[in-house]
Amino acid sequence: MRLGAVFIAVCMVLIAGSAGATVYLGLGFPATESIIVALAVLTGLGLYNTVSTRLGVRAVVGSQLSDLSRGNADLARQVAEMGRRLAAVEGRMDTVQNRARAATDPLAVEIGELGALVRQLAETVAAHETRIGEITKATPPSAQEAASGQAAAAPLLEATAPAVSPASPAPEDAAGEAGAEARKLSAIRDALDANRVDLYLQPIVTLPQRKVRYYEAMSRLRTETGDVLPAADFVPLAQQAGLMAKIDNLVVFRCVQVVRRLLLKNREIGLFCNVSLSTLTDAAVFQQLLDFLDANRAIAPSVVLEFTQSALRAAGPIENESLSALVDRGFRFSLDNLQDLRLEPRELAARGFRFVKVPGSLLLRRTDAGSDIHPADLSDLMGRFGIDLIAERIESESMVVDLLDFDVRFGQGFLFSPPRPVRAEALQGVADRGDVVVREAGTGDGTARTAAGGAIADEAADRARTTGLAQLARGIASRV
Repeated sequence: MRLGAVFIAVCMVLIAGSAGATVYLGLGFPATESIIVALAVLTGLGLYNTVSTRLGVRAVVGSQLSDLSRGNADLARQVAEMGRRLAAVEGRMDTVQNRARAATDPLAVEIGELGALVRQLAETVAAHETRIGEITKATPPSAQEAASGQAAAAPLLEATAPAVSPASPAPEDAAGEAGAEARKLSAIRDALDANRVDLYLQPIVTLPQRKVRYYEAMSRLRTETGDVLPAADFVPLAQQAGLMAKIDNLVVFRCVQVVRRLLLKNREIGLFCNVSLSTLTDAAVFQQLLDFLDANRAIAPSVVLEFTQSALRAAGPIENESLSALVDRGFRFSLDNLQDLRLEPRELAARGFRFVKVPGSLLLRRTDAGSDIHPADLSDLMGRFGIDLIAERIESESMVVDLLDFDVRFGQGFLFSPPRPVRAEALQGVADRGDVVVREAGTGDGTARTAAGGAIADEAADRARTTGLAQLARGIASRV
């Protein structure tokens, strides 16, 4: 554009100069008049060029403005169309929301009624179980008549008999108790020396699916006569005699054997193993245990070491250092035998605890459970710190229904299955296909059952789960 303007200016100057020269030379006008004529021609050409340029620019600007107006009009139409579509979508959403509300409100009402029916069914089942228990515990008719006769004669005896103060325990009784404890302690030592320590497994199931997710290992001692001593009978005496470290060492070794076999077919299974506080303070035994667990660090995610609440509260610097050594090797802990709900989830998580087992009766207790936390909020609070809550000692379907309201994910108890003993052959490595074989509790003939899918096939748990679900379904169907 600049070159064009310069060219036009040069042309106008040449034209004006030519006109002046023509007037001066051809027509004989004076030089002054010829210059005036040349300037007049140059001025006219300049005015003409300016006017024509302005007119061209105005035409271009007008066309651009018209294009812009058309674009604005198109944009306005598109915005109006978008608004109309948005209004249509909002109308459809309102319609769908109204339909969904109309469809879900009756369903919510039915679910509420179904929940009430399930609760009533659970209460009825609990009442029937209580009544059945009372009937089974009732005495025979003859004994009832004798008891009624004694009860009828009781007022007379109380009125005529002289007041007798409670007698103090005789020295013979105290000596007898001491002798019984000595005999029981001797039986415990003999069982340990003869390696008569049996391992029992009780499943921990998911709620409400009742699928086996973990097992808890429980130790039992067998005497020479074949009698089985539960942990409640021999643990206090073993702790007094300093034998718990030896028992724990043997139980942990067998738990690792069982876990290895369980993991052959199911990589998600886990095993809880009880460990006493005295094992953590015994330097020699704990070092052996630590070396053994360090050698089996690969299965650490599947082994959960379990400690009691009282032991954890009584732990000192040595015990805490031992727990830290186990945590450094990748092992997790579980808190058991809770007497109250005074828990610090943050502290438990920092110390390596990933499970807390609470008795179902303690969770469902309506009175104060010794904590500022409501039991219904305990599962959510523990979950914030990566701790799973396990309800133990579940013995009725009504307790399961109530625990579901507390958002409890795992359950354990005789309702699902009692503890089952692991066969010695399975621990010695002669079980077929790497399965763990257990024998029926209470039988001495070694009747075997093979773990399906690499886990212990707890038939009693499956039957209890199927029966419980069937009872719930029949009760709901009958009430509906």
